[in-house]
Amino acid sequence: MSVYPIKPFDLSKVRTYPLRDRPSKVCYSSFARTFHKGGSFLDFLASLPEILAGADLRALITALAEAKSHGRAILWGLGGHVIKVGLGPTLIDLMTHGFVSGLAINGSAMIHDFEIALVGATSEDVEAELGHGRFGMAEETGRFINEAINAGFLQGLGLGESVGRFLASLKPEFADYSLLAQAYRLGIPVTVHLAIGTDIINNHPTTNGAALGEGSHIDFRLFSTLVEEIHNGGVYLNVGSAVVLPEVFLKAVTLVRNAGASLERFTTVNLDFVQHYRPTQNVVKRPTKNSGQGLALTGHHEILIPLIAAALIEKCH
Repeated sequence: MSVYPIKPFDLSKVRTYPLRDRPSKVCYSSFARTFHKGGSFLDFLASLPEILAGADLRALITALAEAKSHGRAILWGLGGHVIKVGLGPTLIDLMTHGFVSGLAINGSAMIHDFEIALVGATSEDVEAELGHGRFGMAEETGRFINEAINAGFLQGLGLGESVGRFLASLKPEFADYSLLAQAYRLGIPVTVHLAIGTDIINNHPTTNGAALGEGSHIDFRLFSTLVEEIHNGGVYLNVGSAVVLPEVFLKAVTLVRNAGASLERFTTVNLDFVQHYRPTQNVVKRPTKNSGQGLALTGHHEILIPLIAAALIEKCH
């Protein structure tokens, strides 16, 4: 006999109800469907479960397709890793098909894209070069980018346009692989958002802090004009930037709204390996609160972006 002064709970008091009457989060109608040999890419997309990321991926494809159909802006914010994993040709193809209204990039993305345009290669071995003081000291990268920025500064241009114009005049061997070069050719605005001291071009003797600051501020204002255009059906994608671009996007959103413009009913999405704090708050949640939708897709850029691109090309062309 138990020495405890209490007794086990009397289960005869429990009330139950029919399983069919219970609201459930998962239903067979949302399950994955079998993909059959010979099916199209849209068939593959339709085979994904309409649950969690499967549903979010579908929602993003729909938002992008509808934005293009209704003439709404589609803005891409890109970190350097997106360039380094070879997605330039995919994004350039999306440009030519009307799925890019503007590109916002950080300094890293600008540098990697520029080096690809120039020599068809980028991304040095930091550990191997740092000990010898050689990291970031490639002559052409620092000199040419700073020269482009300094020349643009004298004419009141932002960084993205300055570097794009420079590449257009230089006509480098690998320009077909460069977002900066091809966006300039197509007349698609590129804005560059710097944190001075974070990029290797800041170490070069040709660096002009005034030109960097003024050019980046012009690009922030240009980006804010682009952000105003995602109202009522546009899309902003933050791809691979955990700090700088989410902060820039949030400030652009508040600037546009503060000036009295309507900025509601749009879609934002963060694509990255990990859902960091700033993209989650400043891209996915805060700007779309009470209006629009914020999505988060976690995975490798080199897989997610081609999947999205393939779906869009087949769906809309």
